[in-house]
Amino acid sequence: MTRRVGERETGRVDSENFMIANSNEASSPSLPVTRSAPFPVSGSARRVLIWLARISRFFLAAMFLFTAGAKLFVVKAFAENVGQLLSSSGINYERWTWPVTIGVIALEIVIAILILLPRTVRWGALFGGVLLMLFAGYALYYVYVLKGEALECGCFGGIIASQLGVTTALRNLALLIPVFLVWFGYRRSGVSTVTR
Repeated sequence: MTRRVGERETGRVDSENFMIANSNEASSPSLPVTRSAPFPVSGSARRVLIWLARISRFFLAAMFLFTAGAKLFVVKAFAENVGQLLSSSGINYERWTWPVTIGVIALEIVIAILILLPRTVRWGALFGGVLLMLFAGYALYYVYVLKGEALECGCFGGIIASQLGVTTALRNLALLIPVFLVWFGYRRSGVSTVTR
């Protein structure tokens, strides 16, 4: 009987020691573990950024799907525009018109899919931003270096008319704003950015 009482007392002392050790660890001045935010902003500003990133994500995906679909709808006219652009650039348009046409449409569809998939959102935004900059750069190159004639860019098929030039370049550069919002603001729902 006395042995059992001693065992109980020993077990009680061990559990008290364990609790004291844990309380000492909890009160020790160790640095808190934090998860860093994309950049230092307040909680409400971070929430606004996250929502803007979500809206921009679906806007970009819809835009790239729309432009690809519009080009497919008038694919022959778009291919003619591509052929004229290649010809004015000194590229063999007879050989490269259809590969470039199909490549642009396929690339826009792939970018939209990457933006829609949670694991590849930022990659999609990155590739979309690069494509927009290439389009803008070529529009300026066509007007100011090649001195090309006014030509329908075919960016939105035949649905939204716009001529290749400064306006097209500025529009593509303006579309980099949602790209940056997605790149800096998007976080998957499973990843917490709240400081603990």
